[in-house]
Amino acid sequence: MPYETLQTSLQHGVAVIWLNRPELRNAMNETVIAELTRAIGEAIGDDAVRAIVIAGRGKAFCAGADLNWLKRAREMTPDEAVRDSAGLATVLRLLYESPKPTVARVHGAAFAGGMGIVSACDIAIAATEATFCLSEAKLGLLPAMISPYVIRAIGEPHARRYFLTGEVFDAAEAYRIGLVDDIVPAEELDATVNRILGHLLLGGPVSLAENKRLIRDVAGRPIDDALTEDTARRIARIRASDEAQEGITAFFEKRRPSWVADPGSPGRAG
Repeated sequence: MPYETLQTSLQHGVAVIWLNRPELRNAMNETVIAELTRAIGEAIGDDAVRAIVIAGRGKAFCAGADLNWLKRAREMTPDEAVRDSAGLATVLRLLYESPKPTVARVHGAAFAGGMGIVSACDIAIAATEATFCLSEAKLGLLPAMISPYVIRAIGEPHARRYFLTGEVFDAAEAYRIGLVDDIVPAEELDATVNRILGHLLLGGPVSLAENKRLIRDVAGRPIDDALTEDTARRIARIRASDEAQEGITAFFEKRRPSWVADPGSPGRAG
């Protein structure tokens, strides 16, 4: 089924999901959110997909929520409003918990919900001209759905400032506070994303999924006997797996493991 608000492609193991409402700076409404849910879910479930990239057509990554959509909240019952709002939470959780690495390719404005998408991805690469904003307070709103991911990305002190002030800040500040992992000139954005994808595609698919789970499970836990036992069990289990044994064998045989494509077929975001 074709998408109304997205464009998607799959090449060399990389699924690229383009937000495609350039005339509205890729603002999100219920259709965008429903289609993102479907596109991300299909990419996660497709064995041919090794990594997922989220990008935006036109001059912006994503300007947040479509205000015409938000205005319709007055016409909804409280239960309808909760279900409607929960859609974005589903998208963010899919990205955050995806067993496949997720990369945000950021240019132009990444405001409000767009900043939430950036925060939920594993890796975010931004053009130096990108701008960011948590503008909700200035509209009488709050960044509720995106808050778990933004706070994890930038920390509570920075969240206090930007949740409350609604300031627009630049890519250099986004890098300083940990929202994005790298900033590059716009003309180098695709090359940089592709370089990151090249590294991701060298990792074993099961290993990458287990690494993501390890980070989620270990972050913030005390280093105690329970954690020590848990981590020992994890490595004992995975090192006996077919994938790990193939990787070790390939290393000794000085060849690429079976999951790595031919050198002439790198993943591409652009």
